[in-house]
Amino acid sequence: MEPSRFQNALKNLEPVSDSIDVQVDMWNIRLSNALDEIAPRRPLQPRRNRSPWFTEELRSMKREKRRLEGVWRELHDRASRSAYRAFMESYEHATIEAKRVYYASLIESASSRPAKLFKIIRSLTTVPTNPKSDDQAPSAEAFQSYFADKISLLRRDLPATTDTMRELETPWPLAGPTLDQFIPLDAEALDRLIAAARPTTWSLNPCPSWLVKSCLEGLRDPLLKIINSSLEQGVFPEGLKEAVVSPLLKKPDLDRLVPSSYRPVSNLSFLGKVIERAVAVQLQQFLDDTAGLDPFQSGFRAGHGTETVLVSITDHLRCQLDRGGSVLLVLLDLTAAFDTVDHNLLTHRLAVAGVRGTALNWLASFLHNRGQRVERGGLVSERSPLHCGVPQGAILSPLLFNIYMQPLAQLVRDFGLECYQYADDTQLVLKMEGQPESVPDSFHQCLEAIIGWLRSSRLRVNPAKMEILWLGRPGSGDIQLPTLDGEVLRPSSLVKSLGVLLDPSLTMQAQVSAVTKTAFFHLRQARRLAPYLSRDNLATVIQATVISRLDYCNALYIGLPVSVIRKLKLVQNAAAWLLAGVPIRCHITPILRQLHWLPIEHRITFKVMVLTFKALHGPGPMYLRDRLTPYKPQRSLRSEDQDLLEVPSFKTLRLTATSLFSSGAISVEHLAT
Repeated sequence: MEPSRFQNALKNLEPVSDSIDVQVDMWNIRLSNALDEIAPRRPLQPRRNRSPWFTEELRSMKREKRRLEGVWRELHDRASRSAYRAFMESYEHATIEAKRVYYASLIESASSRPAKLFKIIRSLTTVPTNPKSDDQAPSAEAFQSYFADKISLLRRDLPATTDTMRELETPWPLAGPTLDQFIPLDAEALDRLIAAARPTTWSLNPCPSWLVKSCLEGLRDPLLKIINSSLEQGVFPEGLKEAVVSPLLKKPDLDRLVPSSYRPVSNLSFLGKVIERAVAVQLQQFLDDTAGLDPFQSGFRAGHGTETVLVSITDHLRCQLDRGGSVLLVLLDLTAAFDTVDHNLLTHRLAVAGVRGTALNWLASFLHNRGQRVERGGLVSERSPLHCGVPQGAILSPLLFNIYMQPLAQLVRDFGLECYQYADDTQLVLKMEGQPESVPDSFHQCLEAIIGWLRSSRLRVNPAKMEILWLGRPGSGDIQLPTLDGEVLRPSSLVKSLGVLLDPSLTMQAQVSAVTKTAFFHLRQARRLAPYLSRDNLATVIQATVISRLDYCNALYIGLPVSVIRKLKLVQNAAAWLLAGVPIRCHITPILRQLHWLPIEHRITFKVMVLTFKALHGPGPMYLRDRLTPYKPQRSLRSEDQDLLEVPSFKTLRLTATSLFSSGAISVEHLAT
């Protein structure tokens, strides 16, 4: 399909109405007509190609191979046998080369998309099995009923409380900065948005998204008109509020006949996401300028991430233990938090944050009157309205959810606890002096206040899935915890926080063992593909599936014993030997230098330096910046002008070695260079 033909087929794209809904309808109709003109619909017989790498050249070589085999079997002489064997070798080499070219094209197409790369590697290394028939699988209507009823039942158990009504009746602040309207885009801003958009295509789009990106020169003016009309009128187009949901099996071994074995994957229109991105950029900038988000909320924010959260939490834990105290880490589990957000409460909290006027009207229009259909086996269900929740798969949803959860962190801090959030993952840190046998009453009061706030926000915590980690002196015993909603809270010997396993002694042994096991599995998969991949493609696979796992949250490994770090080094060494194509007897240091790979211990130190630099000079989180103290000697020294950071003093030598910001004085001037 040539983009030039598609662009020539486009006709009368200039908007004929000021109504944003009419403009979107005409956009969809004209793009669909242009696509039908150059690529009319026709019935196709689906055919599975089990060997997509098998080219026409290989097909002709295979025919010649069979001909030579027939000659040899007929004559049984040495000449025909030699000709057949020689051609067999050339055919095998051609097959390997064809596979190498095909695999290289697949890997290069997904080099910047880890999810797609994992899917490709899995398809290449997994033995294909006959898929189970979906004839008896639930229909589209059955899935629609299950997904809708699940949220409706949960919503029914979360009625509006008096606190909910009281908050909705609270007047908006009169003082402070406001965002009254979104600024219309120019051509340059639109080009940036389209370049950043992923060209995903679903049945909601009138044409493939990559065609829109390829033909932007001819589509720029009508696109600008639609986007700016939406921003100026404060209305999100009704035709873009519908989502198509595809049921995705959670695990291969689950029962395919039960709807609960599937998770809904929502797909939205490409045009709607472009408009969302235009709003998200301006809304995020306003919240950054006005500190509208909680500083300890790290979900979907530049410079913030799961690693920064875990670094700060573990540093808190170790410092408290070093002072001879104890600490409690509580991981809250919210049930379908994104799907039960109350639209009226969210609109009110947006207004409290300073979003007013046309901008608030646009966001309210974006949230209300949404619906979804389930698509399954070529059939589409009836439309089901969505009365709550932020749209799944939308660009704005993570940011809107952060605004919705903003009051919770301050509520927790009012009781003297630390609160860290990453989207709907909320973690509480309670510091206690000495080794108490039970938690203070303020902890139980804080949990009750959290439950009350969540109920008034029409969210629900699941006490049965809460994880609690108790850290105290060895041999001090467990601590007595209160009962919450009829569930007896008990500390665990191991908790999983944002993908990292934490134990009461913070040895990280369980985490390192889990990482090592998974990394070796993917390394074995990469070894199976190695004969068919070039070195660059093999490096891409190893980097995405193995090295990325070694680097995830590796700042937490600073100061760990050599016996623990050695497991990670074994993985890195095996990956280096495979990529370099040398025997394992070869010395590893020259190979790492040739590959430009830092050894594991230096990768850990480098990550700490990167986090420190970002906290001081870049978009790093404030909660890390506050834990860094400039070095100021008490008397005049030559080092006072070197921009050093102060190394905190610790009482316990064992903890000194494992604290993040105590691994050595770091020069700020050196980091800046």
